[in-house]
Amino acid sequence: MSSLLHITNGDSFTKRLGNLNLKGDVITWREMLCEGETLTNVGSESFWKKRYEFLHKNYKVSKSWFIEKTLKEYRSLCNHKQQDQIVLWFEYDLFCQVNMLAVISWLLANRKYAEISLVCSGKEDESDQLYGLNELTDEQLLSLYRNKKVLSQDDIEYADYVWQLYCSNNPIRLENLSDYEDFQFDYLGDAVKSHLRRFPSIANGLNEMENNILRLGNEKKPGSKGEFLGAILRNQGNLGFGDTQHERALSRLKPLFTNFNPVRLSKKGKEILEGKTSYYSCIKDNDVYLGGSLKYNFLYNTESNRILKL
Repeated sequence: MSSLLHITNGDSFTKRLGNLNLKGDVITWREMLCEGETLTNVGSESFWKKRYEFLHKNYKVSKSWFIEKTLKEYRSLCNHKQQDQIVLWFEYDLFCQVNMLAVISWLLANRKYAEISLVCSGKEDESDQLYGLNELTDEQLLSLYRNKKVLSQDDIEYADYVWQLYCSNNPIRLENLSDYEDFQFDYLGDAVKSHLRRFPSIANGLNEMENNILRLGNEKKPGSKGEFLGAILRNQGNLGFGDTQHERALSRLKPLFTNFNPVRLSKKGKEILEGKTSYYSCIKDNDVYLGGSLKYNFLYNTESNRILKL
């Protein structure tokens, strides 16, 4: 008799999955590998050490919290050796897609015998809207589950290859990938494009997300920081970032605002938004990684949609 393991994209969906009464054990993947340095060898001691250092420095994550929430769950995954069917529950956005690649890379190395299936939410109706798993009804989730994609060996090796490129020190190789439609990852190509647009633009030294924050502040003129964060969350495209990630971005951009209650851009903020001057030298930090690449070693050309190495 085959046994089943579900790996979910986060705690809130793990709770939701419990209501669907599906067979099998559940493991929650508690990471945000879309931010900070990543190493290819998922689950190794050096991998977790690097992740803890990033989360501790930038999000004040304590060692005890990291052990309790992330490492214990990872160890639980390591101990689930019997299941020959593994179902991955992830979403269309960059946050989820990067985590998904890492999990598949780990499974390729550690669960060669298992059948791996993917349940991925995104475009669920005729509209252009993209949906997270928790935005779907139980019926929609069960339908997605019934129609889950069983990944071929080629799919699994491709996901691992994209993960290796994500962790490499040069995003140009990732930029040159173009064969996404040959594999069963409907949202990976768009997620990679969003990732590449996180490198600073030639125009003003800010990336797409940072420019979007300035634009929203300038156009919507929110009455408070809370209102501003809400607007950013609703208008972030397919990044899938949470409050804390956007708050961290806001703190980087703080000098470009005169006020957050209500939100007002400074004179310099407006000049940067209009591309009259660059913020690159002010924001450049030699210690910021996107995957395996240093963020400020590359520039993104928004006209040609190409990455340049400095």
